Amino acid sequence: MASQGRKNVHGKAGVRFKAGYTASKNKSMLRNVVSELIVHGQVKVTSGVTQELVTLAAKMVTFAKQGDLAAIREAGKVVRPGIKDANGVEALDKLFKEIGPKFKDRNGGYTRVFKLGARKGDNAEVDLVQWVD
Repeated sequence: MASQGRKNVHGKAGVRFKAGYTASKNKSMLRNVVSELIVHGQVKVTSGVTQELVTLAAKMVTFAKQGDLAAIREAGKVVRPGIKDANGVEALDKLFKEIGPKFKDRNGGYTRVFKLGARKGDNAEVDLVQWVD
């Protein structure tokens, strides 16, 4: 019979159920990563994050191509405020003033993915995601 200790705490019964990586943590991580992609033009992520990042980046570019107030507000829900590039331009401004017009005539395929191999510390597959020129 299992011991009757407290759940989710280290103690006499140990940790019985793992807390896990919640949906809110995943959403927050994706917001950070897509903001960094917008500002820096490329980002290294694990292969599990890559597909979600590419999908979210495509949505952001679609909003940037629309360019109206509603699209700015919808993109503003995802892109982190306060993240700036070397010139001091915020991520949302860069998305709508540089990236959107750059992809105006392109119908999808805004990012490219390179497989970099395994990370040294934990052997996780790492990909480089960057904008298509």
